[in-house]
Amino acid sequence: MDISSYVLLSHEQALRRRLDVAANNMANMSTVGFKREQPVFREFVEPSRDAAVDAARNTSFVLDFGAIHDTAAGSFQPTGNPLDFMIEGPGYVAVETPEGETAYTRAGFVKVLESGDLATAGGQRILGEGGNPINVPPDQQGQLTLGADGSVIGPDGPLGRIALTVFDDERAVNPRGDGLMTGDGARELPAAETKLKAGGVEGSNVQAIVETTSMVEILRAYQTSMRMSEALNDMRKSAIDKLGRAS
Repeated sequence: MDISSYVLLSHEQALRRRLDVAANNMANMSTVGFKREQPVFREFVEPSRDAAVDAARNTSFVLDFGAIHDTAAGSFQPTGNPLDFMIEGPGYVAVETPEGETAYTRAGFVKVLESGDLATAGGQRILGEGGNPINVPPDQQGQLTLGADGSVIGPDGPLGRIALTVFDDERAVNPRGDGLMTGDGARELPAAETKLKAGGVEGSNVQAIVETTSMVEILRAYQTSMRMSEALNDMRKSAIDKLGRAS
């Protein structure tokens, strides 16, 4: 396989990665708190001293550099539950996984466990300020309200505060595959910088028309790459035929 085939192969691998990301975005159009992903690529230049002309001395390949999240807000979807919330602005809610680890989510469905702890719809305990769970006494359950700063307020006053966690570099946030995120370099926001809208959740920010258009562009780019590959094969066959006749 010559260098041109390797270049085309790297391009087609990048297109496959783009298609996987676009398909995953489409599959999560109805996932609460989901942020669409965008693949990031970088150029890898391979120098060659054996090129026939100077213009061919550097060969550019496509390398997958990961994916970033589109941080644009999704739409507010009312639920009727006064504890459900939408995060207005950046940030994630820290939760405790069954393995005892800390994960993050923007899905704002909230329920009260039998133990009295606040939890997500999946049953993961929500961690408040300082990484501590928020517990609601049995006689105050069903009488709770949620403040804009994340304060969980019962009839007798505040019971705790849902804290938001931010990451200075969103590239440090990675999906686990179960609707939760993991990340390094987390920083807890103070109450003054926390903004929650109670009574509903944040919908996915995926736009069907954008992802559909992206898929069409990927398909056309792949077809172009295939035509180039076929043209190169025809050139090789023609060269071999001419060499055979010359010998």
